[in-house]
Amino acid sequence: MADIHVEEFYKDAAIALVQLYMAFPRRTNLFVEDIAGPDEPDEFGLHSTRHMACFGALLWLAEEGLIRYVDTIRQEALDQAVLTRQAFVRLNAPAPQALVRELSTAPREPSLPASVQKDLSTYIHLLRSALKSGSSSRISLAVQSTFFNDAGLEPVH
Repeated sequence: MADIHVEEFYKDAAIALVQLYMAFPRRTNLFVEDIAGPDEPDEFGLHSTRHMACFGALLWLAEEGLIRYVDTIRQEALDQAVLTRQAFVRLNAPAPQALVRELSTAPREPSLPASVQKDLSTYIHLLRSALKSGSSSRISLAVQSTFFNDAGLEPVH
């Protein structure tokens, strides 16, 4: 089992990427509160550790070339965020069938049209399915498989 902050990172990253995919190619504001939940700054105006971890995850996604944004809105959002070409192409790519069988929550229907079967086997579908399941291990595996396997890393089961 991974540390809780790493599990939260995977979930934050998956939610952000799915939100940006749904808006693509439009630029949109990506609010931390929409990803990590409501936050009440303390008496000094400082956000919670959870809020700042999510904000940090968004900045990390940008630093790693998965998303672009114009500016930050304090520590509350990324202004005019959009997926990079690299992220968009990867999210639309077909995932290995073994991974699709393991992570997909949709029943496998051989009678579905080929175009629907193709859509159900993409990385974006795996991220959506993992988020829908609410399972931290499924979310972690989906994010690791989507973005880290090209680096020669194998997802942890």
